[in-house]
Amino acid sequence: MGLFDRRPIVVQTAPSDSQQIVKQQNVQDGPQQIVPPARTQWTDGFGRIATRSIQIIAVLIVVSVLVFGMTRLSLVVIPVVIALILAAAINPLMRWMRSRGVPDILATWLALVGLITVLGGIGWLIVNAVRNQWGELFASAKDGIAQLQDALAHLPFALSDEQFAGAQKAVVDFLTSSQFGSGALAGVSAATGFVTGLVLMVVVLFFFLKDGPRIWEFLLRPFEGTHYARARRIGDKTVSTLGGYVRGTATVAAVDAIGIGLALAILQVPLALPLAVIVFLSSFIPLVGATVAGILAALVALVANGPGVALIVIIVVVAVNQLEGNFLQPVVMARSLKLHALVILLALTIGTIVGGIVGAVLSVPIAAVAWGIVTIWNGPNEPARPAMQKRPE
Repeated sequence: MGLFDRRPIVVQTAPSDSQQIVKQQNVQDGPQQIVPPARTQWTDGFGRIATRSIQIIAVLIVVSVLVFGMTRLSLVVIPVVIALILAAAINPLMRWMRSRGVPDILATWLALVGLITVLGGIGWLIVNAVRNQWGELFASAKDGIAQLQDALAHLPFALSDEQFAGAQKAVVDFLTSSQFGSGALAGVSAATGFVTGLVLMVVVLFFFLKDGPRIWEFLLRPFEGTHYARARRIGDKTVSTLGGYVRGTATVAAVDAIGIGLALAILQVPLALPLAVIVFLSSFIPLVGATVAGILAALVALVANGPGVALIVIIVVVAVNQLEGNFLQPVVMARSLKLHALVILLALTIGTIVGGIVGAVLSVPIAAVAWGIVTIWNGPNEPARPAMQKRPE
């Protein structure tokens, strides 16, 4: 080996005992294999289904507790929700007055007094019309009942005068019974609750109109970053959806009330104005409200004016409802109520079961707000991932 020969020098060391043991084990067992983790009862397909089922049950329990609590506190919850809806409907007027430099307190009083004046004027017109036309309606109803009794007397299974007298006695006995008295007391209690809720609603509405933006900013203090931006979007979407729903529904209801009210006035049906107001109010219950009010108007026309006028009223009600459903409502409500008719029907049913008439009125706007929140969950025009429309690849 020369001086400049640089071949590497390999130093051999004896393998340690542990290396010899591992080498011998590899020779005996062959190449090592990766052992997959053992499957448990909660990681297979049925386990994942069970986990999701438990989660769904837990959510349903929480929702049921919340709904039960709201039904127990309906005297507070319902006025607050109605005040929120009215405040959302009046919000454009409040923004307009604030942009013109009107102080918040003055703008609030102007809007609140204007709303109370309009509602009070409508109530006074109803009471005045009923008081002036009640005698006429009672006389017409008496004649109508007599005509009905005469018509029933000529049927193949004619009813005798004794049977009519028995029916009248049953009605009188019910009106003088303790059951009717307890019902009257329950009605007095309901009226007291209504007055209490009305006063609470007016007070809450005053503060929503005056300090609504500041109240919402106070509620958003715990949120930061993307969560704060999402909460702001939810608040804006809720106000715009509720306001658009109320204003659009009021427009549609006004058309229904004017159309049916004019027909009743031309046909000289008693209580035309109160019936028109009932049509207006009942139109806030989608799908069925205006129809039920139209049936009531037809019954009044049947009793007071005869079957011919009642048939004309039914034709007018059907025509107005067709005009509303096919032309007016899709244009007016397209931006505020993007719900399928089946969803509206289910919301009405659930709302009626939970909250009665008030629940039927509030269920559809609440459903519209819920869907509106889903559509802006990830951004102004980005819905939540489960609600995104899937496109075939």
